Amino acid sequence: MEILEKTFSHVDNRWDKTKEAALHGDEVELLIYRSNLLGSDLRITNYGGGNTSCKTIEKDPLTKKETEIMWVKGSGGDIGTLTKSGLAALYMERLLALKNIYRGLQYEDEMVELFNHCIYDLNSKAPSIDTPLHAFLPFKHIDHLHPDAAIAIAASKNGEQITRELFNGQIAWVPWQRPGFDLALKLDKALNDNPGIRGIMLGGHGLFTWGDTAYECYKNSLEVINKASQFMQENYGKKRPVFGGYKITALPQSERVRQAARLAPILRGLASSHARMVGHFTDDERVLEFINSNDLDRLAPLGTSCPDHFLRTKIKPLVLTIPANADVTDTAAIKAILEKEFEEYRKYYTKYYTEHKHPNSPPVRDPNPVIILWPGVGMFSFSKDKQTTRVASEFYINAINVMKGAEAISEYIALPLQEAFDIEYWLLEEAKLQRMPKEKPLSRKIALITGGGGGIGLAIAKKLASEGACIFLTDINEKSLQQASASFGRDVASGIVMDVTKTASVQQALEKACLAFGGVDIVVNCAGLAISKPLEQTTEQDWDLLNDVIVKGQFTVSQESVAILRAQNLGGDIVNIASKNALVAGPNNIGYGTAKAAQTHMSRLLAAELGKEKIRVNVVNPDAVIEGSKIWEGEWAAGRAKAYGVTVAELPAFYAKRTILNEIITTEDIANGVFVLVGGHLNKSTGNIINVDGGVAAAFVR
Repeated sequence: MEILEKTFSHVDNRWDKTKEAALHGDEVELLIYRSNLLGSDLRITNYGGGNTSCKTIEKDPLTKKETEIMWVKGSGGDIGTLTKSGLAALYMERLLALKNIYRGLQYEDEMVELFNHCIYDLNSKAPSIDTPLHAFLPFKHIDHLHPDAAIAIAASKNGEQITRELFNGQIAWVPWQRPGFDLALKLDKALNDNPGIRGIMLGGHGLFTWGDTAYECYKNSLEVINKASQFMQENYGKKRPVFGGYKITALPQSERVRQAARLAPILRGLASSHARMVGHFTDDERVLEFINSNDLDRLAPLGTSCPDHFLRTKIKPLVLTIPANADVTDTAAIKAILEKEFEEYRKYYTKYYTEHKHPNSPPVRDPNPVIILWPGVGMFSFSKDKQTTRVASEFYINAINVMKGAEAISEYIALPLQEAFDIEYWLLEEAKLQRMPKEKPLSRKIALITGGGGGIGLAIAKKLASEGACIFLTDINEKSLQQASASFGRDVASGIVMDVTKTASVQQALEKACLAFGGVDIVVNCAGLAISKPLEQTTEQDWDLLNDVIVKGQFTVSQESVAILRAQNLGGDIVNIASKNALVAGPNNIGYGTAKAAQTHMSRLLAAELGKEKIRVNVVNPDAVIEGSKIWEGEWAAGRAKAYGVTVAELPAFYAKRTILNEIITTEDIANGVFVLVGGHLNKSTGNIINVDGGVAAAFVR
């Protein structure tokens, strides 16, 4: 747990005084600025964790009188990326009046609906459960953060005593209680009982700090966090080795990555028994320190303490028993072991639900683990999309930091199981889940696309991503691949340079895809090239190049990908981008046409062989995709123009006129054809060909 002062040579040196001056008087913009600074450091608070607020004087639009307004991070937001649209703005007078109608702890959930009657800005984000915690503290600027160092104190056996002694009575202590209206009243009482304090520590939860200005609040928060962090640093290894010392030694980094890549698809398949999941892997040094330690078996089953950690990482992780150097290529043997471990976890989770549920609890949710620890190798996480699974991983690293700190200064105390259940199955949490937008057709799916650096391949990638898929791009051109990857968001796409003609290169790409997302569901063979020459001018080199890239490349990528699909046991799709030339004989096209015909018939053969495993294989046949297609950037266009006796500029119109629909075909048209096959409506279709060519009668399949 690095001391923040190692990053900030002075506690405030990230605060731009020039920007503060520019925003002078705009307290809301200063709140956003402060929030973004604090939220950019995962040691201070993780994605979606914590909240910040400020209070301003505004004119009431009805009475025209000045009134106090509180601006606070709304429900489900993230302070690191907070904008004004993510704030809830509420009348302070109305919020304070809620104290008069509060009926007690048993009824506090009903107060959340009343927050909506306090809204000042009609464009407000929905107010969060933490709204009254900020309202009842009479400070202009307030931070509620989840710094690892502070939670380590809050989650330790002697947390209250340590807080009092470390901060010389300047930080009050409020014992653990679920966030809500009643906790807000307890914060109010703690302040009244301890006048002049600079913050409040919430047992097992986090930290409240404040200030008269945005900068003073920011400075106060960092000073308190730094002091806690310094205290941790001074105590690591002081009374005993960190986490009791090492029990095992991690594999070398290259071997860890290889083992993780091989195991990830098996884990993903098992973790997807209830709903398909996307994976994430890390062998961060903090993870390795924990999973290779003597204390792993004692601490991991305890679970996390902070509600924000727990909601994303589940009750506890699954710790694998297979050795780090196990032969994971023996899929059947490894899967047999893992199936038992997953089943034991599911039984535990079901028992946890049954023993702690209430008459009105929502139905039991997915019983599979979110966090999976493999001693000697690293940590996997699985959730509904890449961002959620990556964030779960980050939160568990925070939980590791908390356990490390708490054990160094005292003894780690986890959240009681009933309290954990009451948060996980809180009716307000369930309502939030029910408000989530409907998932897109390809959500939870991972698509690997060859030739994805541009042209048809990139258009397919963008289409599948827009429908919810995670994208793994491959291309032989590194520059094109980098440019293509940059067009996607952080948690949408990954990729690697790959040569489809080399098995080792294909294997390396699939390993990276498994590390990035946990496996593969959709494989689009789009890599290709075109050479247009008459028979006598077609060289052996031309012939070999076309067949190596188009035919052998499709075979190799399909063969290696099917191994991943089988390990997952979730079915899958292979879509091969062939050509009208696979069905129609044309002049000066012996090499390309033959390769495309072989590619198409290979697809039929694969469909026949793989159908029993629910792996569908289909073909999209483009024709004359000129605009945006990489093939037409080379000599192919000139060759085809010469064959038909027209100029290159005349080709689009020439091809359009020879089609039944008289339409020019675009890369987006081909992408739509691929989506039709993998989007769910044709999930009982395999071995088929979809012609996207404007209608060429000679290419009609039937």
